[in-house]
Amino acid sequence: MRRGRLRVYLGAAPGVGKTYAMLGEGRRARERGRDVVVGFVETHGRPRTAALLEGMETIPRKTLVYRGATFTELDVDAVIERAPTAALIDELAHTNVPGSKNVKRWQDIDEILDAGIDVISTVNIQHLESVNDVVQQITGIPQRETVPDEVVRRAHQVELVDMSPEALRRRMAHGNVYAPEKVSAAMSNYFRVGNLTALRELALLWVAGKVDDQLDRYRADHGIAVTWETRERVVVALTGGPEGDTLVRRAARIAARTKGADLLAVHVTSADGLAGGDPANLARQRTLVESMGATYHQVVGDDIPRALLDFARGVNATQLVLGASRRGRFAQIFSRGVGVETTALSGSIDVHMITHEEAKKGRRHHDRSRAALTSKRRLAGWAVATAGLPLLTAALLPFRDVISLPSEILLFLCLVVGVALIGGTWPAVTAAVGGSLLLNWFFTPPLATWTIADPENFLALVVFVLVAAAVSTIVDLAARRTREAARARADAEALSTLAGHVLRGEAALSSLLGRLRETFSLDSVTLLERTGEPTPDDRSQPEAWRIVATTGTTPCTSPGVADTDVRIDERLVLAARGGLLNASDRRVLEAFAAEAAVALRQERLQEEAEQARPLAEADRMRTALLAAVSHDLRTPLSAAKAAVESLRSHDVAWSARDREELLATAGESLVRLDRLVENLLDMSRLQAGVLGLSLQPVALEDVVPRAIDDLGSLRERVEGDVDIELPDVVADPALLERVLVNLMSNAVRHSPPGRNVLVTASTHGDDVEIRVIDRGPGIPREAHDRVFLPFQRLGDRDNGTGVGLGLALARGLTEAMGGTLEPEETPGGGLTMIVKLPVSSRAAPPRRAGPPNGIPA
Repeated sequence: MRRGRLRVYLGAAPGVGKTYAMLGEGRRARERGRDVVVGFVETHGRPRTAALLEGMETIPRKTLVYRGATFTELDVDAVIERAPTAALIDELAHTNVPGSKNVKRWQDIDEILDAGIDVISTVNIQHLESVNDVVQQITGIPQRETVPDEVVRRAHQVELVDMSPEALRRRMAHGNVYAPEKVSAAMSNYFRVGNLTALRELALLWVAGKVDDQLDRYRADHGIAVTWETRERVVVALTGGPEGDTLVRRAARIAARTKGADLLAVHVTSADGLAGGDPANLARQRTLVESMGATYHQVVGDDIPRALLDFARGVNATQLVLGASRRGRFAQIFSRGVGVETTALSGSIDVHMITHEEAKKGRRHHDRSRAALTSKRRLAGWAVATAGLPLLTAALLPFRDVISLPSEILLFLCLVVGVALIGGTWPAVTAAVGGSLLLNWFFTPPLATWTIADPENFLALVVFVLVAAAVSTIVDLAARRTREAARARADAEALSTLAGHVLRGEAALSSLLGRLRETFSLDSVTLLERTGEPTPDDRSQPEAWRIVATTGTTPCTSPGVADTDVRIDERLVLAARGGLLNASDRRVLEAFAAEAAVALRQERLQEEAEQARPLAEADRMRTALLAAVSHDLRTPLSAAKAAVESLRSHDVAWSARDREELLATAGESLVRLDRLVENLLDMSRLQAGVLGLSLQPVALEDVVPRAIDDLGSLRERVEGDVDIELPDVVADPALLERVLVNLMSNAVRHSPPGRNVLVTASTHGDDVEIRVIDRGPGIPREAHDRVFLPFQRLGDRDNGTGVGLGLALARGLTEAMGGTLEPEETPGGGLTMIVKLPVSSRAAPPRRAGPPNGIPA
């Protein structure tokens, strides 16, 4: 069976017309003869959207009961059983009610697609997992319903429903998105012009990335290797040389000339893994590349120009940045070089050759001693050559009338090969020349002269010298490559360990320095930071340096006292004690030093983030406060103002009953306003740690009835059941009353009609528990702690019931009095709030309360 195709309408914000566009497409498809049904569509009370549903077949929704409340969800089995050609299913990121077949609606849709049914759905950009944190940073509102990006990327078609922020706000002002009473709050909070502009850009960029993926697949499927300049992509080639920093910055400036251009850095390594750039330079340049928002890549290839161009064409690059050649003029006679060869083969890709300071210095030859044979083997080779030639000559002299010259040449060749295996090229070449002279003097007619009578003998001796030299060179090269491979393997293991220690563990810097000391058997390794401005003679001044991290015995107090030191940048130096390191080990040490700088930077960024977190939390709370209070203060103020202005009006003759109602409305509004202001002031005092407490023995049979009376018209829906025999608790009477009022009003608001809230109390050991029990929908267990966050209601769909301070303030006041406030599921459905306070033994002295847990100061 063919898997169904998914089509997604993506929007920047609610109200842009995603559902309207989906329904319009569904109607057009039905007119074309396709069998289209409505699986689930949420009209949000919008008449124009509802009008498009008329006449369309709708699959009945599935009814679920959760915590005493009734919900409707998509009936997946009914859609599959109906087997239409296409189904319209709204809100791709929706979270299903507990008890549904799947947790998320996108999982429902996946089942329907597996059944061969096409699906048309909708989603907003803020619900995509990859941009969820960015949206929260922009709007200040966390999005709890998310969908993995891959689900939307797999869609056969993603269509952006775009609308300018001004047009969307006009649509909202006309009442086409939300109910009139919610428009003002929405436009002053989430739907501000800046928020909508940022969300629109996120949506456009995400769709552009999706289009890029589709283009790459199309070019790959059709074998198109030619670059299509649909978007600027700049690739910079890095060799691992010191000029790489200059090339990266120059390429970044080239990319910055075009808005939205991509920058990629690539390094080509040899297929044998033996030749490559300086690891320290590459590590530093990779950090530089990533700090500029670019990406770093590494490819393998023996033909560097072709490898570079293959990579550039693979990413659809438009420009390639190379450094000017460091090769000398003599070398360029025999080979055109990477730059010239790449330019000749580049085709439609623009190639930039960038000059740099290293170009005039020429190519630096790396120290070859690390790959050459050891001095003992070279001495042994010279000894074998010096002693072997006379001995072999003496051994062959008695048999020169028996053994022919070609056989004698082969025996001397065996000796030369043996010398090459032991001592390398130069002892072997010397043995070849010496052997040819001995063969000429002792074994080639006329004997004891340098004259060669037979031209064939002359040719045989020349070939002997050439073969001996070639064989010795090949043997030496093989030995060199063997040592290179062993050394490269050791370096790779060290660098692999380095990378693993940076990625693992919380103390990455100290772990990294410890691993470095173990790898090179050093006495101590110290990371030093310059305390002031650089001076010519500060290398040996301990007061000019500060120890950032160290491991081992006596640390270095300045670079001047170290056996080996590596300069990382203007301020950081890695200093080591315990012996000098050779050039090859120093390259690995430089890589460790570069990663140590990265680890230090990460630790400091983490520390700064920890220091900024309380400030960010406080700022988030202040922002949420201003956004929420702008609505919640306006409602009681508007009601009170309208009632007072009506009483003052002389245009209407109010009856005594009407006046009583207006006065009651004004009074209730002012009481609500007073309670809100008291909550805000108490929350501010808690955060500042200046809330005054008067802890004393309190009788619950006195406090609970007063708290119920404070509920006003809601008191009829609360039942108190407090035993007068209960012991007194230690609390502040006024604050305990406030806590109970907040809990009871919250419980009444969420209880269904006809189900009263019950308040009970009982003794448990040295504590008394006060339980406020409701029969409402309750909350999921994983959200028990989240409901106590200030302004929690801001993230809900309904923002018209308060700023969400009640529960946060209740827990804060309870903890300030030395108690606890915890939620619990009510058996049979609902939520129970448990206030636990200590039993009174004597009056507690007055004190000031600091910020409770979970509320930043």
